Amino acid sequence: MIQPEEIKKEALRWYNDFLISSIQELSFFPKNVRFGKIKASNTLKDFSKIQKEIENLRQKSKDTVGYGYQVEFIKRNDQKIGEQSFPERIFFEANNDYLEFIQKEKEYEKFIRVTNTIISEIPELKEWIIKRPQKVIDNFEKMDDLLKVCKFFIHNPKPDLYIRELPLDISTKFIEENKATIRMLLDILVEEHINKDENTFEKRFNLKYDEKLIRIRILDDQLAQKLFFGINDLSIPHSQFVSLNIPCEKVFVLENLTNFSNIFNFLTLPNLTDSIAIFGKGFQIGLLKNAHWLSDKQIIYWGDIDAHGFQILSQIRGYFPKTCSCMMDFETFYEFEDLSITGIDTTVTELAHLTQDEHQLFTQLLERNEKNRLEQEKIPHPYAMKKIIGAMREQH
Repeated sequence: MIQPEEIKKEALRWYNDFLISSIQELSFFPKNVRFGKIKASNTLKDFSKIQKEIENLRQKSKDTVGYGYQVEFIKRNDQKIGEQSFPERIFFEANNDYLEFIQKEKEYEKFIRVTNTIISEIPELKEWIIKRPQKVIDNFEKMDDLLKVCKFFIHNPKPDLYIRELPLDISTKFIEENKATIRMLLDILVEEHINKDENTFEKRFNLKYDEKLIRIRILDDQLAQKLFFGINDLSIPHSQFVSLNIPCEKVFVLENLTNFSNIFNFLTLPNLTDSIAIFGKGFQIGLLKNAHWLSDKQIIYWGDIDAHGFQILSQIRGYFPKTCSCMMDFETFYEFEDLSITGIDTTVTELAHLTQDEHQLFTQLLERNEKNRLEQEKIPHPYAMKKIIGAMREQH
């Protein structure tokens, strides 16, 4: 026999649909509670227990307490126990009975008040409320500020400002702390203006953001003087880097910061005419992808001789097919094999943009259980200089 506690659990499961019906102005009640019917002929052995459950059900119904579910009984005659009354229908008749029973009266009143405000100020959000009524409840205390943000973006869909620069009378951290909810709302309200392929909030909604920096060293002193008043070490925001066009012929891309700093600065590398170097930061090499000005440059990539180094080489060559590798060959690896260490495992076994020799070395490194990584900084300076100058000559 179903009991009041079970009725409440089922009634709570209706709540979301009840809220939706309220926004749609549809009738939700009367609504029946599902329960298994009792057959009188099966109750003789434990009928006293059944009688207690029926009485408990009756005592907590609307007929007794003034609100909640109602019970309709039917009389049945059984040869063993005689005529008895059994629940035939359990139902809620009206909103108030239901809300008081599940103890949601105040919450529901606020829900209606807040949703009326939302629909009054921004009618386009009515469908969002219908789809996600619980989100309204979750954000009762934030809704005023959420509406301020929404209305700002409706009138300024491409702000080109940092989040904390937006001229809004809200906490400076409010948007940052509520990005998930605001994104849902703005995806509806400014759909035609968003960058749909971007998941980062700032990029998606045309805001400024702290961009990743790309570090460049100008290896030609004359070029540095001409373009940057002699400054030869620069860090440039990604958006500015991709639109840059340094008039050079050769671009070295290095994976290792130690080599980037030392070999191209402190260890007296001769001035390299028409050359620059870019610090690739390992798998952040993807930041170079849209720098189309690099397409006509002579790109020389130098990474660690290990599985990840060849993955990065294949990646950059996918962007710039003419990229050459430097010191990522059998000769260099076997020359300094005693300096090699054990690298990090990878599940990648095929790389699309390696030469035959490069892929052969990559495969051999994968087959080794140890001593399968030769780091750039382990390669002696004289050898590196010889190889770098050789790579420059091969490019001509």
